[in-house]
Amino acid sequence: MFRKFPSLIAFRVFAGGLLLVFGFSELATAQLSSNSDQTSFELFPNKQFINCMAATPGVTPRVQAIVKRGNLNDSLTLRLTNFKPGLQFDLFTVENSPQQAFGTPNPNFKNFGLAWYQSDVEPGLVTIKTILLDQIFGFDPQVNLPPTNTFHIGFWFNNPKDAAACGFDVSKPTPFNGEHKAGPLGFISRPNSLTNLGPLCIKPNTSTNPPTCNP
Repeated sequence: MFRKFPSLIAFRVFAGGLLLVFGFSELATAQLSSNSDQTSFELFPNKQFINCMAATPGVTPRVQAIVKRGNLNDSLTLRLTNFKPGLQFDLFTVENSPQQAFGTPNPNFKNFGLAWYQSDVEPGLVTIKTILLDQIFGFDPQVNLPPTNTFHIGFWFNNPKDAAACGFDVSKPTPFNGEHKAGPLGFISRPNSLTNLGPLCIKPNTSTNPPTCNP
């Protein structure tokens, strides 16, 4: 079921009266700014399904993110623009992205790895609060899964039929919604070109090979 969380959808105002909308207008490409407390970046489309998301033909929808560290948890605000009204998506943090830093397909990608269901998403603004920056992880000793970070953000079509016109086989849904019968990936983050870590790691440790994240 696609649940509504009105309390999660909000226009946020930064300290000093700076509107979040203005903050989003300052965003550009993948990873624009990052410090110990905040980062901003974009998500990128699964190109096959752009026409099933775009409100205006020929204009690619855009997804911009701001993540801010908090004392007890972090806040993620997404802005989705130029999407068809009424579309519904399911937001996950995942271990792996199918895209490389500059948008080419990741030749080593096999699957999304560990995935956490975080929120439902609609066009416009959505804000969630949870553990995100540098420390988001899961583990399962029953299957010998060690602590595993999910530094990427992506969202999937909630209704497989919304992607059918773009070639998605609705008889083969993906597990990325509450009923485990979702459509395909819509948008996903890309790794940092220097560390190959997802954008939720903003304190990388480059003394290791490959780089890790400082919790």
